[in-house]
Amino acid sequence: MRHVLAAASALALMAGGAYAKELNIYNWGNYTNPKLIEKFEAETGIKVTITDYDSNDTALAKVKAGGHGFDIVVPTHTYVPIWISEGLLAETRPDQMENFKNMDAKWVDVDWDPGRHYTVPWQWGTTGVVVNTKYYSGDINTSAIFLDPPEELRGKINVVPEMGDVMVMAIMYAGGEPCTDDKEVLKKVHETLLNAKQHWLGMDYGNLEKFAKEDLWAGVNWNGSTFRMRLQNEAIAYGYPKEGYPLWMDSVAVLKDAKNMDEAKAFQNFVMDPENAALISEFARYANGISGSEAFMPEDMMTAPEIVIPEELKAAGKFNGTCAPETQALYTRIWTDLQK
Repeated sequence: MRHVLAAASALALMAGGAYAKELNIYNWGNYTNPKLIEKFEAETGIKVTITDYDSNDTALAKVKAGGHGFDIVVPTHTYVPIWISEGLLAETRPDQMENFKNMDAKWVDVDWDPGRHYTVPWQWGTTGVVVNTKYYSGDINTSAIFLDPPEELRGKINVVPEMGDVMVMAIMYAGGEPCTDDKEVLKKVHETLLNAKQHWLGMDYGNLEKFAKEDLWAGVNWNGSTFRMRLQNEAIAYGYPKEGYPLWMDSVAVLKDAKNMDEAKAFQNFVMDPENAALISEFARYANGISGSEAFMPEDMMTAPEIVIPEELKAAGKFNGTCAPETQALYTRIWTDLQK
């Protein structure tokens, strides 16, 4: 029946030349498979427009300011409680949707959205370091790569502009725990980051091509993005800092003021289908949290070093909670200084 409806939608589009419905998605840049969107449009008759952002803070500020026109956003797990507490998300009850049965059980009763009343998984992964091994042959499983950079890499380092990830890595490198408000630890973090920045080339988001072409040699990056870099340049490697690194999940949420509420809910249900979740992973190169999707994913994802964490470094990865507002304010102050 679903295929009959899809065919009918496609025929209607060809006949009318216009979409009857629309959906506006606000997502991280270069993170959405065009094939996924084409499939959704063909099956539903909903025209999708995607707008990119480069950090959780950028997305949150834009939506809070109002007048955005978006229906869907894809925040990281540590930000979901903030979006909910700010009254920005609709309680769409994904747990009552048809495809909810496909969600891997370990991702259902999560701290940031118990029972999944607001969000569905998009992708999950790690934040670590990327290094071009042509220019550096030392240990890459350390945050020293960007916090106390080796001489060979200085001036060719990029750090992604995501405060949560960078602060966690810097705090753990300083011997602290995520969400700490220990003044001595944070003083050390502040000094370490400001001293390190002189050796960075930039703090930019979309750097896949720059790393592939060797304009950049090292930095902080996400595992799936690094995987995509390595497919273009085999000298690129991903490191899991032994001092500690973040694990995270990005999830699809619907905005409370969405103009296309039914269409947004349809998209949440759509991405919980194993074949569709596999399309997301095929493009972005992260795991997705939907059972059965592995059967449709590229074989190289099953063994990729950016996906399969080395046994001896698994314990260093942490799924962090949402920090208290007053602690977050301390981090924001450090981050603001870093960006001056």
